[in-house]
Amino acid sequence: MMTIVVWICGILMSIGTIGAIYRVAKGPSILQRVLATDVLLIIIASALALDMAINKHTNHMAFVLIACIAGFIGSVTVSRYVYHRDGMK
Repeated sequence: MMTIVVWICGILMSIGTIGAIYRVAKGPSILQRVLATDVLLIIIASALALDMAINKHTNHMAFVLIACIAGFIGSVTVSRYVYHRDGMK
């Protein structure tokens, strides 16, 4: 049963990765590209969490936290930059 769940998670993460990479390459605005990059970081963190759950260890916990924090800080920084650049303040 766990093997089926792992395969489903892997397939869904692969589909999400393909969609995010497409949006990074094609995205018309910088905000869409940043959002797609944030999604890629979340997918990487999810893959590491899935690996920790399967192998019953916590070796990648620091990488998961760093990926989440980096994605959040990056998204907020770029959105604030675009907000002030477009004169919306």
